Amino acid sequence: MPYLITQRALAPDLARGVMLLLIALAHAHMYLSPQATGFRSYALDGSPLDLVVTGVQITLVDGRAMPMFAALFGYGFVQIAARQGNDARRVLRRRSAWLLAFGCAHALLLFFGDILAAYGLLGLVLAGAVRWKDRSLLVFAALWLAVHGAAATLAGLRIAEFGGASGMASATDPVTAMIDRITLWGVLTPFLIIDLAVPFLLGVWAAKRKMLIEPHEHQKALRAIAFIGVGTAVVGGIPLALVDTGLWNGSPEVALHVLHGLSGVAGGLGYAALMGLLAVHLTPGPVITALAACGQRSMTCYLLQSVVFVAVFVPYAGGLGDRLGTAAASGVALLTWLATVVSAEVLRRNNKRGPAETLLRKLAYR
Repeated sequence: MPYLITQRALAPDLARGVMLLLIALAHAHMYLSPQATGFRSYALDGSPLDLVVTGVQITLVDGRAMPMFAALFGYGFVQIAARQGNDARRVLRRRSAWLLAFGCAHALLLFFGDILAAYGLLGLVLAGAVRWKDRSLLVFAALWLAVHGAAATLAGLRIAEFGGASGMASATDPVTAMIDRITLWGVLTPFLIIDLAVPFLLGVWAAKRKMLIEPHEHQKALRAIAFIGVGTAVVGGIPLALVDTGLWNGSPEVALHVLHGLSGVAGGLGYAALMGLLAVHLTPGPVITALAACGQRSMTCYLLQSVVFVAVFVPYAGGLGDRLGTAAASGVALLTWLATVVSAEVLRRNNKRGPAETLLRKLAYR
């Protein structure tokens, strides 16, 4: 029996749908095999167009999409808890445990930069945060920024010495690629958890105020968060963009890497707030409805991105990872995202969830 689609608030689903474009852009270039890469794993020897795309994405996309997703994940935690009542913490932890399993499988089969496992671990550790008082949420988030900065410093020092994670298209057989992916995933995931804790907690805080469910009631706050957040992301992202495009040599690279990471937290929150503002003023026509449908099926669409990227880029499939540059990879990312939006709209019109969402619900809400 098909499920019945209930009335949902536009802003969270719209935010997830748009966010998936940023995720696709941030991930596609990681399947390439450049000779040398910068702090964000972009090729240093690309064409002028490649370097322009690199600069734009480092400033506006990289390290901004995942915090946005983390904030929405925290927001969704509160919504789930409200529906589950006294059983909320157990359901949230079971759901998070299955997200961790999904993420492990995703990393093993498709992509070392999986984010599902990081969100699953966050949910397991911070499931009780949905019941924290506002002061506890804000104080813990503020204090955790110092931990985030320390972890970003360690990561920056490692990148400065050994280079960024890249070359996932270089393994010529599936078994070697699988070993490479799961090994790198095991190293990266703890750092992702540290990076995403603050936006997760602030997403919980925002959900308690229904800032995206009732955005018309919070327009002033949403404007301030969007302006400050996106502005901070731009100011904090430009210096590292200049470094990774070769326009600024002799810079304090590790410090700029840390600045980029911390400003990304503000950027993710700013983007989420911007989607809330748009939801107030936009009329849900065909395009907006399709974007929201994509956001409602965000895990399915996220996993489909990796399926396409493996099929296009890796040597034992499409083999384009050592032929294309950053700009071309971003073009593939854009087309892939558009295809997932269309697929999600088809599912919506047939009153169906995404297959990944269906499976997760069966496992988490048995």
